[in-house]
Amino acid sequence: MDPSRKRAIRLTVALSAALLLASALIYTSFTAGNPELTASQLLKHAQPGQSYILAGTVLSGIQHDGTALLFRVRDPKLRLSVPVRYTGIVPDPFAAGRGVLVTVHEQGSTFIGEPNSLTTKCPSKYQAAAAT
Repeated sequence: MDPSRKRAIRLTVALSAALLLASALIYTSFTAGNPELTASQLLKHAQPGQSYILAGTVLSGIQHDGTALLFRVRDPKLRLSVPVRYTGIVPDPFAAGRGVLVTVHEQGSTFIGEPNSLTTKCPSKYQAAAAT
């Protein structure tokens, strides 16, 4: 067989394999994550045994029940809120009025936060800079 033909075949096979692997990586990265839902979306779509990432604002009235933290997360647009029971590391900036993300699953009328899944959003990154 001609050496230039061999090189062309090898190049074609290598590029096909690279394209296949890249497609698999892209597919996996887009299907692996949980959807981020607000409180109203969570109330509509929650299914027992399924985990969701709840996004919203913490309401005042945060309570401690032993090692568990009890709080409500509000949907910023519709003013609906859901109760969350969370056990795990609590970020320092966690407070009422702060935007949070927490991975939850439904248990009765309360959503149970997965341990160590609570993160807070930094408001300074999402607000316009003050004019000087």
